[in-house]
Amino acid sequence: MLGFSRTQSVALAVLVLVVIAAPFLLYPIVVMQVMCYAIFAMGTNLLMGSVGLLSLGQAAYFGLGGYVAGYLVQSVGLTPELGIIAGGAAGALLGTGFGWLAIRRQDIYFAMVTLALAQIVYFAAVQATGFTGGENGIQGIARGDLFGHLPLKSDHAMYVVVAVIFLAGVVFVHRIVNSPFGQVVKAVRDNEPRMISLGYRTDAYKGMIFVLAALFAGVAGATKAMVMGIVTLSDVGATTSGLVVLMVLLGGIGTIFGPIVGAAIVVAMQYYLAPFGAWVIVIQGAIFMVCVLVFRRGIIGEVAFRLRTPL
Repeated sequence: MLGFSRTQSVALAVLVLVVIAAPFLLYPIVVMQVMCYAIFAMGTNLLMGSVGLLSLGQAAYFGLGGYVAGYLVQSVGLTPELGIIAGGAAGALLGTGFGWLAIRRQDIYFAMVTLALAQIVYFAAVQATGFTGGENGIQGIARGDLFGHLPLKSDHAMYVVVAVIFLAGVVFVHRIVNSPFGQVVKAVRDNEPRMISLGYRTDAYKGMIFVLAALFAGVAGATKAMVMGIVTLSDVGATTSGLVVLMVLLGGIGTIFGPIVGAAIVVAMQYYLAPFGAWVIVIQGAIFMVCVLVFRRGIIGEVAFRLRTPL
């Protein structure tokens, strides 16, 4: 099915069933937020898993996508699908420029460059109050009508749109990873000097993955803006960059379904541990420590290792 292995096809079928059933069992807003962050994490996983690069600045594209979509829908009057497309395009465009600056660096230097570039975007968001709303953010973003005709005011209508984007993202990531392009990228990760000696322009391949990760982040940020009706500085802050890396680590680097599980865990903890107040950080830290000690490859990564099949 679409190039998925038998085990992956079963996992995809289970995921589809969960997506269909979730809004009837859980609060739809929470599930939509999980899917938005899962899209974000899948893009980040392309960088971490396929190329082996740790970016600490993915929130720059996530936040920019949200700001662009929110501004265009609220102030210009674009329909929500055009706002999401514009948010993804903005993330990809920023990723093209930042990737050109960062991709020639390796290891910790790459991480530090991406963090520094993201901080520039954060401070720009603070100052550009006419566009971002500054510390108040962009509030009251109306979901509008899909294609100008299908109203998205109800959570269930919006849920269908988010679910389609999310599932399309899962299939797209799988196709990227298992395409000839994806195999070359993995070879660059495993032995870059050898690939250079074979005539491959390794920086170009890494740059394309960087832009794809930024595209996913932009789409995720724009979709979340439509769901929540608000974009704030926290969406473009360093904490969000750290959270998405944590999602990938919890689920399993280099897996297809790992980032989804990681996003579900992190978002669930944010919602359901809130009543514990200041103890939330302590409880989260304990849970993360257990996950790291018990699932060293991540939750899905450990399952895939035991089943001896990619997930």
